[in-house]
Amino acid sequence: MMGDHTETVQVHFNEEEISLASLLDPFWANHNPNREGYKGRQYISLLLYENEQQKQTMLEKKKEWEAKKNMLIETEIAPLTFFTFAETKHQKYHLKKYKKATEQLAALYPTEEYFRDATVVARLNGFVKGFGTLASIKNEIERWPIGQKEKTNIIEIIHKLKW
Repeated sequence: MMGDHTETVQVHFNEEEISLASLLDPFWANHNPNREGYKGRQYISLLLYENEQQKQTMLEKKKEWEAKKNMLIETEIAPLTFFTFAETKHQKYHLKKYKKATEQLAALYPTEEYFRDATVVARLNGFVKGFGTLASIKNEIERWPIGQKEKTNIIEIIHKLKW
């Protein structure tokens, strides 16, 4: 039996570029916010806040979505007390099915932590699962706030990957 945990995703964002409120719209638009069908705590609908302002934004957006959907939303809203990363075997799960590409990418990072946290690795993990295209990833990289040389290097690395 698994321990008492809830699978979560921790999202880091710059509130000067995107608001928490705008992130919550796709959250509630794209999943079942209620408990029926969930087995235990592992897959419940849950939002964790770091401060009172985030809590208030979450409660306000929840109320807005209840009116929009004309239903009670049971998404739990609670303080973030700690965050534990999934075990290594669960990190970049879909990308790991492509052993050569994973090995090539992992060689670029000095530690598992850097590999786990790398944006390009996360985007490629989504790509192999069927989210987006290599062209859309390349277009996204062009908008990243890094130097042109770094962008070119990342795109070249993607081109050279052996899938």
